[in-house]
Amino acid sequence: MHEPQKPQEAVLCHADIDAIRSFAAFTNQEDFKKMHSMDRELNTESFKGKRISFDVASGDKGEAYYVPSAKKSSKYLFVFHEWWGLNDYVRNESDRLSKELGGVNVIALDLYDGKVGTTREQAGALMKACDPQRAASIIQGALAFVGKDAKIATIGWCFGGGWSLQAALQLKDQAVGCVMYYGMPVKDVDRLSQLNCDVLGIFGEKDKWINPEVVANFENHMQEAKKTVTVKMYAADHAFANPSSDRYNEKDAKNANATALKYLKKKF
Repeated sequence: MHEPQKPQEAVLCHADIDAIRSFAAFTNQEDFKKMHSMDRELNTESFKGKRISFDVASGDKGEAYYVPSAKKSSKYLFVFHEWWGLNDYVRNESDRLSKELGGVNVIALDLYDGKVGTTREQAGALMKACDPQRAASIIQGALAFVGKDAKIATIGWCFGGGWSLQAALQLKDQAVGCVMYYGMPVKDVDRLSQLNCDVLGIFGEKDKWINPEVVANFENHMQEAKKTVTVKMYAADHAFANPSSDRYNEKDAKNANATALKYLKKKF
């Protein structure tokens, strides 16, 4: 492992904060809360990764779940959790992505600083309380941890889908790809023009929040910004790709995963 760099201060613009807060506002809607559950049993095995900490600009620590590549690699995948926090589902997904991608270091960032929700009410409160500046600082800390030679792709779901896009913006020329599952897009064309990678967006037609209109506007804004977004729209609802949710749609989730893997392998 290289010597980590000194983390830089994170800089968020109004467009970033607007996207983050507009998604967090969904927690005020009972229908949105009911869309999320953890009713299905996960097939959990012993986890392959480990908990790590790294410096952030404020002088304290950020945390993550880290699955290193078997061989030394400058390729990294930053994983962003749902509104629940960095739970067993996210660890499982990180282990799976590490295995299926091969030769890629996987780091699931903990934007809640160790807190995890196990009920809808807890998860909603955590998402609403998540400070955008703190979360952005954690991303900057992870960037310093992996170093200036790292090539980084991002992936996230729901709350983490929006942060996957935010991270791709923060990573600047070290970003090689971005996968966002039903997350809130940035709307500002000038901000989107600063992306240094294309985006794969995975969405559900039945999603009432990140709905087809939101997705179409995102496509238009990316076109205006002269950036590339590939949209995969499924006849599914919000959170359809989470196997711990009763909204899980196995057929569409597997197809979306295959699409995401193909995209990420091409980027790496």
